Amino acid sequence: MPLPDAPLPNAAQSAKADAADKAHDASHASSASHTGLSPALTLVFAIACGLCCANIYYAQPLIGPISETLQLHAGLAGLIMTLTQLGYGAGLLLLVPLADVVENRRLILGALFGAVVGLVGIALSDSATTFLAASFVVGVCAVAAQVLLPFASHLAPEATRGKVVGNIMAGLLGGIMLARPFASVVAASLGWRAVFWISAVLMALLIAVLWRALPQRRPHASIGYARTMASLPGIVWNTPLLRRRGLYQGMMFAAFQAFWTAVPLALVHEFGMGQRGIGLFALAGAAGALLAPVAGRLADRGLTRPATGAAIAIALLSFVLGAVSMHFHSLAGLVAAGILLDGAVQLCQVLNFRSLFMLAPELRGRLNGLFMTFIFLCAAVASGIAAAVYAFHGWTGLSLLGGGFVTVALLYYATEFTGRTMPATAVGATGR
Repeated sequence: MPLPDAPLPNAAQSAKADAADKAHDASHASSASHTGLSPALTLVFAIACGLCCANIYYAQPLIGPISETLQLHAGLAGLIMTLTQLGYGAGLLLLVPLADVVENRRLILGALFGAVVGLVGIALSDSATTFLAASFVVGVCAVAAQVLLPFASHLAPEATRGKVVGNIMAGLLGGIMLARPFASVVAASLGWRAVFWISAVLMALLIAVLWRALPQRRPHASIGYARTMASLPGIVWNTPLLRRRGLYQGMMFAAFQAFWTAVPLALVHEFGMGQRGIGLFALAGAAGALLAPVAGRLADRGLTRPATGAAIAIALLSFVLGAVSMHFHSLAGLVAAGILLDGAVQLCQVLNFRSLFMLAPELRGRLNGLFMTFIFLCAAVASGIAAAVYAFHGWTGLSLLGGGFVTVALLYYATEFTGRTMPATAVGATGR
């Protein structure tokens, strides 16, 4: 039977609705396997997700020149990233659940149009107020990627869903990792405003491509936006798998954010690097995204649980390697640590998504929104304290911080084998 969902009146109606949803999804998957989810369309999904998420990170290496141009006080410069992240968090909680309510293609295209407006607003900003407001809009609209991902899982047959999610996640994560070096290189040559003009043009082109490429998907038996939002606490309470997978990825992504917030400072202070060198380091780290398709294939083979443990262990190893490398002033070792950490985080995230997308189809938008909101909160906390930890305690303190986050995930993972965990979900344990 489906996940408990407060708006559904009784068990008989729940079972009936779930059967209808599965038949509805099966119909989509059948047609998609022939026409709707070709390798070309999978590539389009991957590129679209990458471009959307890149918008969140373009400003990170440009905080200095942006603050100088807009005369933003140094103590408030952090708002450049904070407002974008707050917008993303708001979009995850308020817009992503709409994927269970409104036609998905329309929702995606509307969000992309909003992103174009926000990016143009950033590029034209002549004050900190207008820049920050436009940044918030861009953050909200970047969640189009989190509508595209469950949309693709609806189209994919169950047997290859992990592979499809992994391939698309590779594009999404590649966009995140490439955003920083791209912004650094473009800004060095054309100025920081050019980064956002180029992104606005890319978003406009993406709207045109997706308008033609995406099939329509109307959620089956929608219960309306108000009741959808009211159902969120019940979904969290009644879905132990969501809480477990959310904690795994929340801790992993917190460690990821801590590393990437502090490593540019370390590269400047310990290795004397400039902006281009930092960009090249970030580009090397992007190699970790190549593990995303591998993760999907492992999940399709029923190896989700051991692969999750391996990902968490690799992340912990990366912080040990990073600490040792910094002690011996080894840049190559630090690069290797970054690649290992990125690969482990991406591996774990694909496994988590695949597990969640094996649950009730009618709840995928809400599950995804709740999952990503928790991850975002963990990452925001880590970003806020990582620079301070590095400033006061150096790379050793940063390694202990990141390793501590991963250790929490590892200890919780160990409880999967103690027999004390709650059942996976009311849907069944197939997603574990």
